[in-house]
Amino acid sequence: MTALKTHAARLLRSLAENRRPVVITQSGEPKGVLLDFESYEELREATLLLKIIARGEADVRAGRTATAEEVFRAARRRLPPR
Repeated sequence: MTALKTHAARLLRSLAENRRPVVITQSGEPKGVLLDFESYEELREATLLLKIIARGEADVRAGRTATAEEVFRAARRRLPPR
């Protein structure tokens, strides 16, 4: 934590340049991870995608599925007439 407080600007510059996460320790124990913003966003998007996939797999296992024809028919009913 001391190095983080003392060298914050340099650490942020380094994160932006090399995009490697930095483990933050307190009394020698890992307490957090510092990421550049772009890496954080990529990690967040990947995590959300995995959650969506997991929900879909759960739906398939539970039998909550529909054919493409059923989905398109339902979508057409919701669209305003041309």
